[in-house]
Amino acid sequence: MSENAKETFSPGQAPPAPPAHALRARVRSLAPSMTRSMQAVAEAVASDPAGCSRLTVTALAEHTGTSEATVVRTARLLGYPGYRDLRLALAALAAQQETGAAPAVTVDIAVDDPIADVVAKLAQEEAQTLADTAAALDLAQLSAAVTALATARRIDIYGVGASALVGQDLAQKLLRIGLIAHAHSDPHLAVTNAVLLRPGDVAVAITHSGSTGDVIEPLRTAFEHGATTIAVTGRPNAPVAHHADLVLTTSAARETQLRPAAMSSRTSQLLVVDCLFVGVAQQTYETAAPALAASYEALAHRHRSTTRQEPRT
Repeated sequence: MSENAKETFSPGQAPPAPPAHALRARVRSLAPSMTRSMQAVAEAVASDPAGCSRLTVTALAEHTGTSEATVVRTARLLGYPGYRDLRLALAALAAQQETGAAPAVTVDIAVDDPIADVVAKLAQEEAQTLADTAAALDLAQLSAAVTALATARRIDIYGVGASALVGQDLAQKLLRIGLIAHAHSDPHLAVTNAVLLRPGDVAVAITHSGSTGDVIEPLRTAFEHGATTIAVTGRPNAPVAHHADLVLTTSAARETQLRPAAMSSRTSQLLVVDCLFVGVAQQTYETAAPALAASYEALAHRHRSTTRQEPRT
């Protein structure tokens, strides 16, 4: 079969082709939702872009022990119209690596690592997670989410566990610029509030796995009642996305015994939250700036020292 076989592409079946530097982030985000054979192809191209860029679709299928159809399906799932487009991205990524633009591969934390190594490794992982998230973010979806939040009558945010902390961070940021925002970590309260949402309201679900039922249920309820729904997730094809008008994809470092996924997913989620907040503040600057100034002033006395040194006698 030639490289161009089976490469007909229907618009809407896959997201726009990501830039070369976003390929690894795309693989990390989508791999858990792939079949084993597709994972084999994805991991091969991410780990050796230079070598795979020189392979035909048939050669890559043989190299990964899969089929040509699987290679093409993997390319499409990663966001490329066909294998030829994926090869071009691989070649570009290989060129970046040769010039030193590609990030270094991180190392797992060992149980006997000195604290200095722990700090260095965590810092490297956090930086990589942020870079991957920034590279994989769909800017059109992000812009639409910012506009929806900026013009919302009311904003509900759902998250449990570590994602609940991120939801609270988003809510308090939006509250400080005068928006009506509430974070719900209790699933019962989340659903009972979601039924009150209407068109013009916004619901945000934060879940790295994308399959947390306590987050999906209120988002689905909000979606069914006409609210604009946003999913912040590391799995863009996960169940939560089925009830989301907009999907913002996050990244996470590989989970290890000493580094659960909740750690790095929180880092990427907070980056998305900050992007949303700054974007909303920009769009609502005339009201956001005075609101921020008022909130700073209201809290200023709490940051001043209230103790005075007694004069020495």
